[in-house]
Amino acid sequence: MAAVAKVSWSVINGVRRGLWRYNTILWSLNSRTLCSSLEEQPNFPGSRSKWTEKLDFVQPDLYDGIPVYRVMDRKGNIIDPAYDPKLGEEMVVRMYHRMTLLNTMDRIMYESQRQGRISFYMTNYGEEGTHIGSAAALDEKDLVYGQYREAGVLMWRGFPLDQFMNQCYGNEGDGGKGRQMPVHYGSLAHNFVTISSPLATQMPQAVGSAYAYKRAQNGQCVICYFGEGTSSEGDAHAAFNFSATLECPVIFFCRNNGYAISTPTSEQYRGDGVAARGPAYGMATIRVDGNDVFAVYNVTKAARHITITENRPVLIEAMTYRIGHHSTSDDSSAYRSVDEVRHWDSTQHPIARLRAYMVSQGWWDDTKEKQWKDDCKRQVMQAFARAERRQKPCWKEMFTDVYDKMPDHIKEQYEYMQAHVQEYEDHYPVKNFAKESH
Repeated sequence: MAAVAKVSWSVINGVRRGLWRYNTILWSLNSRTLCSSLEEQPNFPGSRSKWTEKLDFVQPDLYDGIPVYRVMDRKGNIIDPAYDPKLGEEMVVRMYHRMTLLNTMDRIMYESQRQGRISFYMTNYGEEGTHIGSAAALDEKDLVYGQYREAGVLMWRGFPLDQFMNQCYGNEGDGGKGRQMPVHYGSLAHNFVTISSPLATQMPQAVGSAYAYKRAQNGQCVICYFGEGTSSEGDAHAAFNFSATLECPVIFFCRNNGYAISTPTSEQYRGDGVAARGPAYGMATIRVDGNDVFAVYNVTKAARHITITENRPVLIEAMTYRIGHHSTSDDSSAYRSVDEVRHWDSTQHPIARLRAYMVSQGWWDDTKEKQWKDDCKRQVMQAFARAERRQKPCWKEMFTDVYDKMPDHIKEQYEYMQAHVQEYEDHYPVKNFAKESH
C-alpha cells in the first residue's frame, strides 16, 4: 500500500509540475500577444484611430450629406405620428399668431424704412419657423444670444410691439436710448442679450455665459443663434472648440438660409453645410428642416435636454431660405432670380405649412384667418403710430448716462455742449428731442 501511495503522489506531483509549466507558457504567450496588440494600436493624443496599410485619402464626396430631420411634409401632414409633439390647439395657434404677427410687423417696418421714417430694417421672411419653433422649446430663463434676425424669439417671450417700434425709431422709449441701429434689440427682462452688428462676436460670449451657468449649476442653458455666413468667422471656430473642450451647456443654432448677404452658400464653403463641423469639434449635431416648426421644436427641446443633463454643447443646423432681401441696404434680385424666391415662398413657407396643419385639425379656417389678420395689422399700426409720435432721447444722456459719477473731462464737454445748444437753438431740431432724461 505504501508503494502504491508513493507512486500515486509521484504521479500527482508530476502532473502538477506539468500543468504549472503549461500555464506559465500560456501566460507568456498571452502576455506577448496582449503587448503586441497594445503596441499595434495608435496611441496618439487627441485621436481615436486604427492602423492601416492602405494609402487612401478621405474624400468628401464619398459621404452622403447629413440628413435633414422633419416632422411634417410640405403640405402640413405629420409623417410619423411617433414624432408629433402633440402641442395642442392653444399652443399651436399661439405659434401661428406669433409667426404671422412677426410677418406683419416686417412688412410695415420695411415700408417705413422705404418711406424714410427709419434708417434701416431687416425682415425675417421665410425664417419664422426657426424663431418660434426654437423659442417655444426653451425655458424662459434660458439666455439668448441673437445675431440680427431673431426678432421672433423675443416676440415669443412677450417683448411688446411698442418696444420693437421704439427701438427701431430710437425714441425716448427705447431701452437702448437710440444708441443702436434698428433691429438691434435687447431685453434683460426677457433674458435676451443686446444684438451686436459684427458677425460672430456673440458666439464666444455665449460660451462664456454657458460656462458660468455650468459652474453655477442653475439648470439653465444658453442658446446662440447665427447664420451660415457667420460660421466662416474665426470667432465661430473658437466658440465651437471652447464649448466642446470646456463642456458647456450651450446650443449653437445655425439658420442656414442659403445666402450670406449677397454670397450664396456655394461660395461660402465646400463642405456639407455647417452641421458637418459639429462632430469634428466634438459636439452632438443635428440638421433640421427650418421650415417645419414642429421639427425645430423637437430638436431644440432634445438639444436642451442634452446640454442640461450632460453639460455639453449641441449644434443645430436649421435648413431654411431667406425669402426677403438681406436688409433694406440689399437688392437680392442682383444675385438670385425672382423665380427662385417665388418657388420657395409658394412651396415651403413655414407659415403656410403650419396653417395647413391647423386647418386639417379643424383649428383654423378662413374666417379666423381674416379676423386675425385684421387684428394683427391693427396692433402693429397702433404701436407704429405711438412710436412715431414719441420724441428722441434727451441729448444730455450722451454725458449723464455714461459713468456712475461724471468725471471732470466729461463734465467739461457737457457744459460746453449745453452752452452751444442754448446759443444756437434755432439751428438744431431741439423740439424733436426730450428736454430732460427720464
